[in-house]
Amino acid sequence: MFFDNDATLDLVTRSLFLGPITVVWVVVAVRVIGLRSFSKMTAFDFVITVAIGSLLANAAVTSEWPAFAQSSLAILAILAIQALLAWLRRASDAADAAMSNNPVLLFGNGDFCRDAMEKARVSEDDIWAKMREANVLELDAVQAVVLETTGDISVLHGDTLEDRLLTGVTTDRSD
Repeated sequence: MFFDNDATLDLVTRSLFLGPITVVWVVVAVRVIGLRSFSKMTAFDFVITVAIGSLLANAAVTSEWPAFAQSSLAILAILAIQALLAWLRRASDAADAAMSNNPVLLFGNGDFCRDAMEKARVSEDDIWAKMREANVLELDAVQAVVLETTGDISVLHGDTLEDRLLTGVTTDRSD
């Protein structure tokens, strides 16, 4: 690729240059496309982040220019598709509904929402762990536990909970 007659020098050169060049390429592409590029707003965003990481790693270790170019262009194409999907979500309620999940109430008013937990495949132990992680000291202080669209679990605790904080949250409470 760089030095056809010296494999060691070629390996070292590729290691020192291809990874940093690809990182700079990703930074430039993200600056052009926008900050949302590595957000975790939807499952699509997470998949795109993983795919870009994989393509970056592939570009960093390739031994052929066509493979390097393909990985670099694929990064740009994936970021462009993500920008297009984000625009579609903002422009169309139907597209937003097709691409997004609603957050789900897993625990509220002192009770587990068992049907929602079953549908989301979340166990009581998962919720207890998230409550401990959120430094919940009294179960009575837990107002809600929500499985977010990103797959994260939010624990809302304190003396009161403003209803607007549960905007868009599916409350399947048929226990």
